[in-house]
Amino acid sequence: MARYHLSVCRLCRREGLKLFLKGDRCFKETCAFEKRAYAPGQHGRRRRKKTQGYGLQLREKQKVKRIYGLLERQFHNTFLASARSRGVTGETLLTFLELRLDAIIYRLGFSASRPQARQLVRHGHVLVNGRKVNIPSFRVRKGDSITLAEKAKKNVFVQSAVAAAQGRGVPAWLDLDPEGFRGAVKNLPVREDIPMPIQEQLIVELYSK
Repeated sequence: MARYHLSVCRLCRREGLKLFLKGDRCFKETCAFEKRAYAPGQHGRRRRKKTQGYGLQLREKQKVKRIYGLLERQFHNTFLASARSRGVTGETLLTFLELRLDAIIYRLGFSASRPQARQLVRHGHVLVNGRKVNIPSFRVRKGDSITLAEKAKKNVFVQSAVAAAQGRGVPAWLDLDPEGFRGAVKNLPVREDIPMPIQEQLIVELYSK
């Protein structure tokens, strides 16, 4: 499956905000976005015409795709599932994205970034309700318990990520036991629980054309 293998810092610069794709580095002065907060490329410093209409909608979709690390087909399928569900489509879309297993692992602080969370899941280090799940897109439900395998608990990167997450805190809709490397979904996330500056209505308008 195709994946983006170039510098992820370029994605942050292209979208004009931090997407937190590099873990702890995003919180330090060495962050590339802090040094060069303009679009990548030869003409990145030039003032660009303000995007409107379709271009604005497309940029919003690209931004959300990059935040959650999805490919186009994955993202489109998630949108179709949210459109078929009850409630406001845009808010449901964000809820479905947050309930992905790799997103939950990241939110709980078991990984420093979403790519690292995806790797933990892919390598079989995550248990949902006591059963191993190695599919990053697995949708977690309210009341589900998420734990790490014994081998992953001893990983120094996981331990440092959990320590850093305790300092930043975890979302109120999640419950975390850092000593047991265990988390649980107390409630489904609502729009107010998703802090990223996302205009989900633009994505709905884009796919509704």
